[in-house]
Amino acid sequence: MRLHPIDIVIIVAYLAGITLFGLRFRKSQRSLRDYFLADRNIPWWAIALSIVAAETSTLTIISTPGIAYGGNFGFLQIVFGYLLGRVVISLIFIPQYFRGDMFTAYELIDRRFGAALHRLTAGVFLITRAAAEGVRVLAISIVVGIALGITHDIWSIAIVIALTLIYTFEGGMAAVIWTDVIQMFIYVGGTIVGFVMLTHLVPGGWPFIHASAAEAGKLQVLNFSFNFFDKYTFWAGLIGGMFLTTASHGTDQLMVQRLLAARNQRDSKVALLSSGIVILAQFTLFLLVGAGLWVFYRMYPPTTPFTSPDRIFPTFIVDHMPQGISGLLIAAILAAAMSNLSAALNSLSSTSMMDFYLRMRPETPERKKLVLSRAATFVWGIVLFALAMAARGKGAVLELGLSIASVAYGGLLGVFLLGVLTKRAKQTGAIIGMLCGLALNVYIWKWTKVPFTWYVTLGSITTFVVGYLASLMETDGNGPTNPS
Repeated sequence: MRLHPIDIVIIVAYLAGITLFGLRFRKSQRSLRDYFLADRNIPWWAIALSIVAAETSTLTIISTPGIAYGGNFGFLQIVFGYLLGRVVISLIFIPQYFRGDMFTAYELIDRRFGAALHRLTAGVFLITRAAAEGVRVLAISIVVGIALGITHDIWSIAIVIALTLIYTFEGGMAAVIWTDVIQMFIYVGGTIVGFVMLTHLVPGGWPFIHASAAEAGKLQVLNFSFNFFDKYTFWAGLIGGMFLTTASHGTDQLMVQRLLAARNQRDSKVALLSSGIVILAQFTLFLLVGAGLWVFYRMYPPTTPFTSPDRIFPTFIVDHMPQGISGLLIAAILAAAMSNLSAALNSLSSTSMMDFYLRMRPETPERKKLVLSRAATFVWGIVLFALAMAARGKGAVLELGLSIASVAYGGLLGVFLLGVLTKRAKQTGAIIGMLCGLALNVYIWKWTKVPFTWYVTLGSITTFVVGYLASLMETDGNGPTNPS
């Protein structure tokens, strides 16, 4: 083991405490409304922090500093788009979700178009969310492997999956959200402590780090280049980031489920918008850490070259942080990741149950629904283990995760926009448009050099245009055409 025994004790105690905290919510789960939506009784500020925690998983914490280490602060241009996307969601999607008693985002598609497109959108979510979350599990395994000195990915991935399955899901969405709140304060505080320690390890402190990074162009944020194939430009960030967030927070059940847990529409909007301010500050912090690490390792080169930018920050924590601080930072990263993963499994379970199983067997007793929901969580855990194994050796995990999600988000967002912005779009036309959008994104992803920042934009526009034109060519309707 590379960590000191004191650090191991801190990690074990922390994870045990989080598990016991989650168990406190078990008694409140009497129905699927309690289990999946926390009885819609969560304050807006807790939902806002939970949204932030979901966006800053282990994948983000270890990969974002690596982006700044190898480049600059250009990633913040995408975050500007994230802020704009939140405004779009608040204006056009949240009002739709609070018309009726919805459990998932895809029930809106059923109400607007019909069962066939409902199943298609929910199925696409299950596949792509599982694939993207498998990459996140791989990101967690990197931290476990470095902290414990494990060289074989299969063992570190197995440890992460086992710990996550031990971390109870019996508390449902309430446990997930409140755990997220705790994790956010812990990992943000831990990262700040790590950054302060980093400035002390570099002779000259922050002024020297700032001067060195600025001279090398590491602190550059804006890039107004019109090069379409440059993924970090102002235009790709603002437009692509807006489409990406509109899709991820407006059509992905992982985030929509949090919005639906709010007490009312107003709280849901306030939670989403306020989370954007925090997320901007967090990404700035992680990029500052990356710039500091670049200066540090120029002065004190690592004995072994880094095989991946995702290994830089966790390696620094284990090798250079004082005893106790290393344990706290690793525990915070792992615990935040477990909370994020539990939320993903909860959303996969809710979609499996609400959009598929209960559509076929609506008469299922409430007690059996809860049992089946927990069983679905275990099954999805096994699936994520297999997907994490398949994702090994695929490059930087943050960009890989965003790429996988972006491939499907284009088609999903295009369909949702057809549903809420038009009255003439019909189910068959929307299905044709979505399939075209998905096909285009798969082609762009696998066989072109178009950066992931444009995937959602191109896919959603294609879906919307093709779906609308195909609907106009239909001679009769085939499903509801009124978005209300």
